[in-house]
Amino acid sequence: MRRHVATFEIDSQTDSDAVRRLLDRVYDTIREESQQVRDGTDDANRVLDEFRALRDAAAHSASGTLTITYEED
Repeated sequence: MRRHVATFEIDSQTDSDAVRRLLDRVYDTIREESQQVRDGTDDANRVLDEFRALRDAAAHSASGTLTITYEED
């Protein structure tokens, strides 16, 4: 299995705004896709809840670290 990791240090308001916009877009995309493919399933609801929590946390924070991990099968 191959693993790809990207880390983004958030240490300014500009960084925070960029991460917030990124997570807003990711959440909206996942919501739209889950409505088309898995509407109402427990799996879709769980994934949306997890990404909603990420999005909401980024909206209230000015510093931190965003790490994205992609694992290939």
